[in-house]
Amino acid sequence: MIRPVHVLYKWIGFLFAAIVSIIGAVLGWYEEISAQYILFYSIATFAIILWGWHHFSVRWVYKLDGISLDTIRAEDKVESIDEEMTHLSTGGYIKGLAFQYKSVIIAIILLAILFLIVSFAVDDFFQAQNIIATLVFAAFIAFAAVLNKFVTEGKSAFIGVTVLLGLFVIGSLVVDGFFSTANVKSMLVFASFLGLACVGQTMVVLLGGLDLSIPFVIGSANVALMYLFGLGLPPWFAVLIIIFLGMGIGLISGLLSFRLQGQALIVTLGVGFAVAGGTQILTSIGSRYSGNVFGTVPDWLTNIAAMNGQTFGLDFPPVIVIWLAVAILLTIGMRNTSFGRNLYALGGSRIAAKRLSISEWKYWVGVYTISGGVSALTGVLLLGWSGGGFIGVGDPYLFMTLAAVVVGGTSLLGGWGGYGFTIIGVLVLQVLTSFLVGLGLSFEGQQFVFGLLILPMVAMYGRSPHIRTQI
Repeated sequence: MIRPVHVLYKWIGFLFAAIVSIIGAVLGWYEEISAQYILFYSIATFAIILWGWHHFSVRWVYKLDGISLDTIRAEDKVESIDEEMTHLSTGGYIKGLAFQYKSVIIAIILLAILFLIVSFAVDDFFQAQNIIATLVFAAFIAFAAVLNKFVTEGKSAFIGVTVLLGLFVIGSLVVDGFFSTANVKSMLVFASFLGLACVGQTMVVLLGGLDLSIPFVIGSANVALMYLFGLGLPPWFAVLIIIFLGMGIGLISGLLSFRLQGQALIVTLGVGFAVAGGTQILTSIGSRYSGNVFGTVPDWLTNIAAMNGQTFGLDFPPVIVIWLAVAILLTIGMRNTSFGRNLYALGGSRIAAKRLSISEWKYWVGVYTISGGVSALTGVLLLGWSGGGFIGVGDPYLFMTLAAVVVGGTSLLGGWGGYGFTIIGVLVLQVLTSFLVGLGLSFEGQQFVFGLLILPMVAMYGRSPHIRTQI
């Protein structure tokens, strides 16, 4: 690439580093930080960003479409340089640059629109601090988009981590106490519930299916467990019954959806409605409270899931450790066991997997059974958190499990992604939820923001070569 373009790239990096450093200095002054610290951190920020820009962008500016100029024939070099000179003389390079980063430009425009909407929806939101935080987030997105050009593997994970870090930055700047120990613990607890609920959904999606019975199984398990406690059953035995019943429901969903795969989504939704309705009928016999069961939750279950629970004397509930253990085992197991590899093979190409003697029926029914059992476990843990049975406790998970899987980058057509990606999606959604709640945004407003987040994610992953090949 010729010198004028190279200089343009360098000046863009210089301008970006200067803007971020100035914003940091203004925020430091606003927070009444010592002038020496402001000067030191501003210079350090400027130097690090400028180095990163040069290392990840300007350094490779002499490559053309991923092919080094050294590998192109001499006549092709001359021709490409002549074309580039023509573009520069007519302003075509700037247009090409805008076209190349059109997704970033669209994202920044959407962010500006979202900022205006929130400003009208939340009182006193239109302030200098929030404007600066939004500009920082926009700059963060632009910088990450440039780096994303050089990521060859795990692009969806890179995108998810970038969004997660950006949300932490803007949340810490805008919401008081966002990065406090109490709020971080709260986010991890709720992320643990969502993460466990997503276990089955991720495995089902890897096969190319969807399980819409998850929220209904969660709510039914929550109510039914409290009902069994009221009957006087030993708590541990009641928990086992609920988990096995959840697996039975998943088994039914798997069998029916396998036979009717064209209507698998509606089948699981119908099973969920039937289970929730049947549970309410059963538990409301002799009671005026349909869908609610009150009683006493065992202390050990409360300690596992409640905010004030402790793990070996440490001030956080064991549900976080449970989710961490499940996440590690599932992430490693899906890549290093025959079960996981066969699951990916089936999701990628059922015809090829069949020729390898991999039973589609066994895996399809198996993952739905696992989904039902883990969903029931989630309902059990939510009872320990809330202290009372409520059939609607799983309603948010109808949307959230699908959103976490999509935002994480697992393909809805199967064969690509995994639980490691879902973990990123879970954390993104939970941090975003905490941020929106901190802003005072209503539940409807939160759903609107989630929709704006999911649409570009689906569009982005839907254009990947892997999915185009399957289609």
